[in-house]
Amino acid sequence: MFRILLLSAMIGLVTTNMDASVKVEKTEYKGWSNCYRVSNGEIELIVTGDVGPRVIRFGFVGGQNLFKEFPEQLGRSGEEKFQLRGGDRVWKAPEDPVATWAPDNVPVTIQVTKTGLIARAPIEPLTNLQKEIEIRMASSGATVTVAHRITNHSLFALEFAPWALTMMAQGGMAVTAFPPRGKHPAQLAATNPLVMWAYTDLTDPRWKFTKKYMLLRQDPKNSEAQKLGIFSPDTWAVYVLNEEAFVKTAAADPTKPYPDFGSSFETFTNDEFLEMETLGPLTKVAPGQTVEQVEHWGLYREVMLGAWDDEELDRVLLPLIHSVGSAQ
Repeated sequence: MFRILLLSAMIGLVTTNMDASVKVEKTEYKGWSNCYRVSNGEIELIVTGDVGPRVIRFGFVGGQNLFKEFPEQLGRSGEEKFQLRGGDRVWKAPEDPVATWAPDNVPVTIQVTKTGLIARAPIEPLTNLQKEIEIRMASSGATVTVAHRITNHSLFALEFAPWALTMMAQGGMAVTAFPPRGKHPAQLAATNPLVMWAYTDLTDPRWKFTKKYMLLRQDPKNSEAQKLGIFSPDTWAVYVLNEEAFVKTAAADPTKPYPDFGSSFETFTNDEFLEMETLGPLTKVAPGQTVEQVEHWGLYREVMLGAWDDEELDRVLLPLIHSVGSAQ
C-alpha cells in the first residue's frame, strides 16, 4: 500500500533482535564482507551492506536462490556506473537514463528491527534522493513484507513513483493476472491498459496470453528484450522455477495516476534474467517527504504446472496468492 511518510532520523546499526524466531546475522556473501542474513529457520534472504540497498538472495534455507545474480559483479563496490548485480532494488519511475540509473555502489546503513532490518543508502548526490528497503519477515512460514522507500532531500518538490524491481534467475516462467474478465455486451467499459515498449514484439514465443493471465518465459538462449505493462488494483506476479514459486503482491489505487500509461505492474526479460516490477502512483513529493511501495512476498515448494491454461493457473496459483495475502 502506498503512503507518504515524514522523514525519520538516521539511526545507527542496532545489533540485537527482539523476536527470537527471526534472526538477523552479519555474514559474508560471495565476496561482500558486510551482508546480513534474515531467516526464520524456513526461509532466508541476504541484504547487502557494502552496496545497495539490495536483497541479493531469497529462498528456502539451503535451497536455490530464485533471484538473479551476476557473478562478475558480486563482491564489488565503488564503481562509477550503475551495476545490475541482481536481486531486488528500488528505483524512481518513470525511467530516466541518468537519474533512475544513479549508482548504488556505496555502503548502506543497516538497522536491525524486531522482525528484520532496514537498509538505508546515503543521499544520492546526483538526484538528492535517498533510498531504503525494509524487511519484515513472518516469525514462521515463508512470507515477507518488503517496503521500498524513496525520500526527497532536494529543495523543491519532485514528481515520481516508487518502483520495486525484482530480478529473477534464468529458466523460469512469470505469470500475472489481468483484472477480472467479463463478456460483451454486459461489460462495455475498458478495464485496463496493456502497455507496450518500442521493442515489444507480441509474436515472440516467450509470451503467452490466456483469457485471464499474461505469461512470460525466461529463455537464456534468446537475447531480444521484451517488456509489457498492465494495471490491476490487486497487482501480483508469480515466478515458477524448478517447481518452486516466488510470489509478490502489491495494492494499486485506480483513482491515482501511474507511470508508463498507467502501469502498476511491468515485466521484462532478455537472455540474462526476467524482471517482475510493481509501481506506486505518481506523486508530487515535497522536500523531506517519503514515498513507499510495499510488496508481500511468499515462497512455495512443489509447484507443478504443465498446461499453463486458465483452469490450471486458477487451481495452482490462486491459492498461493491468497496465502500470501492472508499471512499479512
